[in-house]
Amino acid sequence: MNEQPWKSLLGLAARARKIVSGEELVVKGIQRKTVKLVLLSKDASGNTEKKITDKCSYYRIPLRLVENRDELGQAIGKDARVVIGVMDEGFANKLNTLLEE
Repeated sequence: MNEQPWKSLLGLAARARKIVSGEELVVKGIQRKTVKLVLLSKDASGNTEKKITDKCSYYRIPLRLVENRDELGQAIGKDARVVIGVMDEGFANKLNTLLEE
């Protein structure tokens, strides 16, 4: 199995209900500091990218970029997703490490 390990872990986090997806929900989570890591697709619109990047830097939430929205959606078993927030500290730390490699 040559699947990327971060996708499996993100899918597990989704089944555990430890993620939020969609720009508005993720921004609210960042502001409330319930989101521990944000995953943003590289094909997000300029406006969305700027908004999420600015919020993450202001509230000091780690931000990781992934290849495209289809990959993000597929990892959680949904349609294409542009931005996902991980709410669990353990999942966030492990995803952060896997996406650095």
